[in-house]
Amino acid sequence: MTRLKYCFASVLFLFAAVAVAQEEAPKEREGGHTNQSKFKQLYEEFSTPNTYRSASGAPGPDYYQQQANYVMNIELDDKNHRIQGDETITYFNNSPDDLEFLWVQLDQNVRTKDSKAKLKNGDGVPLADQPAAFASKYMTEPFDGGFVIEHVKDAAGKALPYTINFTMMRIDLPQPLKSKEQISFSIKWNYNIPDHTVNRARSGYEEFSDGNRAYVIAQFFPRMVVYNDVEGWQNHQFWGSGEFALTFGDYDVNITVPADHVLDATGVLQNRKEVFSKEMMKRYEQAKKSYDKPVIIVTEEEAVAASQGFSEKKKTWKFKAENVRDYGFATSRRFIWDMQAVKVGNKDVMAVSLYPKEGNPLWEEFSTKAVAHTLKSYSAHTFDYPYPKAISVHAKNQGMEYPMICWNYGRPNEDGSYSDRVKYGMISVIIHEVGHNYFPMIVNSDERQWGWMDEGLDTFMQYMAEQEFGEAYPEAIAPNKAYPSRRGAPSKIVPYMSGDQSTISPIMSNPENVYQLGPNAYGKPATALNILRETVMGRELFDHAFKTYSKRWMFKHPTPEDFFRTMEDASAVDLDYYWRGWFYTTDYVDIGLKEVKKYYVSDKPSKKMQEYMAARNIKEEDLPPLVYLAEEGSEDFDDSLKGKAPSESSKTLKEFMMDNLTEQERMAVKEPKYFYQITYDKPGGIPMPLIVEYTYADGSTENITYPAEIWRKNDKEVSVVVSSQKELTGVIIDPKAETADIDTTNNSWPKKETNTDFDKMKETIKGK
Repeated sequence: MTRLKYCFASVLFLFAAVAVAQEEAPKEREGGHTNQSKFKQLYEEFSTPNTYRSASGAPGPDYYQQQANYVMNIELDDKNHRIQGDETITYFNNSPDDLEFLWVQLDQNVRTKDSKAKLKNGDGVPLADQPAAFASKYMTEPFDGGFVIEHVKDAAGKALPYTINFTMMRIDLPQPLKSKEQISFSIKWNYNIPDHTVNRARSGYEEFSDGNRAYVIAQFFPRMVVYNDVEGWQNHQFWGSGEFALTFGDYDVNITVPADHVLDATGVLQNRKEVFSKEMMKRYEQAKKSYDKPVIIVTEEEAVAASQGFSEKKKTWKFKAENVRDYGFATSRRFIWDMQAVKVGNKDVMAVSLYPKEGNPLWEEFSTKAVAHTLKSYSAHTFDYPYPKAISVHAKNQGMEYPMICWNYGRPNEDGSYSDRVKYGMISVIIHEVGHNYFPMIVNSDERQWGWMDEGLDTFMQYMAEQEFGEAYPEAIAPNKAYPSRRGAPSKIVPYMSGDQSTISPIMSNPENVYQLGPNAYGKPATALNILRETVMGRELFDHAFKTYSKRWMFKHPTPEDFFRTMEDASAVDLDYYWRGWFYTTDYVDIGLKEVKKYYVSDKPSKKMQEYMAARNIKEEDLPPLVYLAEEGSEDFDDSLKGKAPSESSKTLKEFMMDNLTEQERMAVKEPKYFYQITYDKPGGIPMPLIVEYTYADGSTENITYPAEIWRKNDKEVSVVVSSQKELTGVIIDPKAETADIDTTNNSWPKKETNTDFDKMKETIKGK
């Protein structure tokens, strides 16, 4: 059978070559054009590889990154909701450049009274707004939450000149900081802490009816700007949406809060016996050995009792953290606290939750479970979690991430009841925010420029972890149902990709410059990666490449190109067309079925074939022996061809088989009686694998996935041949909705009848 197929195909190929060679030139020649192929290389989009970043997507031999170590003393004023601190920064210039000045980020300046961030949008009057947001915009005095810089001094205590430009501060040096040298300087500062429930601040407090507050504090200190080989100082201003580009370093932090608060933060607590009660220490030791369930460190009853008074005394919590890019902490006298040990690789990690009683019973049941599951799932797909703990903090309307600690929403009703939507929303946001420890806290991409590199990769990882959550905790999921992931499945992104093009931006856009940040930076890249894993590359190739990228860029600063190049480098799959379509354009997926034609083998050339030969002065005797195909229903079609095997209908083919096949081989040949030419068109711009289910008269089905490269020569339409011993009765494109096809009305043959909205309305009225 193999030899027969090969020779038969060779003859047809030869004929095609002869025919193409003798085509007549057009009467009027069209002008030339540049390479418009969707499959052309991404050389125009990519930077030239160099010794800092290699063509493989790995760090080059001269790759470098700066380091910034911090020693900080922080005090939180609970009565006046203010924070003050002094910090000493030791900055290591590992670059080959001498630096004339340093840039420091002042993110809280986005909340100064006169912040231009409040004037950046020109959207006019909204159709609707949340009450808190409306009141904040139009009915209250602007909150003044910017940094007050008290001083900037060198190591000798001498003032250093500085200039503040919105959310950036330039510190001018008396002499350049030379390559491979370091400098120490100090900054003293303070600012007013915002109510994050009113103005959706990423950091702030929530005030409860009893006058107590729960604080989630981050972006609270002047932080070094990244200096790298890509653009020097990455001092793009913080306008609110683009998150952070940060430098790794070691932290030594002392945080002073009211004595009746409990607190946790980035890093390892150094004075646990001083700040823990004996009972808390006992429970903590139990938690370190509890791998199957959390141990309560501070109970709800204890938290409620502590919130009855407001201590005038203070307590200092001391932490150290190594090789982190940022710092955050949470503190309140109302926090319940639980912990559980998680085995990750060959070490134990503490999964931790902090939450007020308003979070129960939901948080006590699911928060730490979600933390533990995330660490296991993400580590399996990337690298073993390297930090000693991961903390989930309950914060109303919040979802935000920092090294080892994150804020998460999900609040039951006052009577403790909650819907599935609230439960799954809480579990999902915890998975997502804890997952950010991997992207970008460890694989340290530039969020200020490329929001999708942390949000999109994390949302993709979140989708996998959510689907695995039901396997790990089946009691949490409704029987026989999958986890209801909000993003990741191909069908979820269809409404966005089929929407108004004027409000859609390519994924490769700065997060400040897009209309719909959620679909753009979270949903679409997550879907693209999911399709890449499940449909284009396959799990084995994808997982190896993705893990390679993750390990290559642990504790380093990757760019989008480093990701794209590594995925190809580690898989041997050419994905330039895929990155271009999904990430660099706003094209969408739409593949349709144009027509189906049935053919039978014939011994005679059809009329079209004769006309073709005559137009090119080709005589039949000039051609090699050929097998012809006649289209059913054409004017010269002979009904006697129906139901015959090819060798019965073609003398040429019969002679070939007699001359070239042994008797045993001829007995093994299964001759197809039906031939179909199926033409698929592609109204959408993104080339994708053509996934097809063929149904035959006996009810059997056959699934074929044609590679995306089928579109490489003709981006508009392609035709394939299906040969079968059974009659074809149906064709469906993408039967399992794997490609995010935005229009499925053109995906089947025979075409399925679909009712319009008007028809559905008539049926509804008729049924009443």
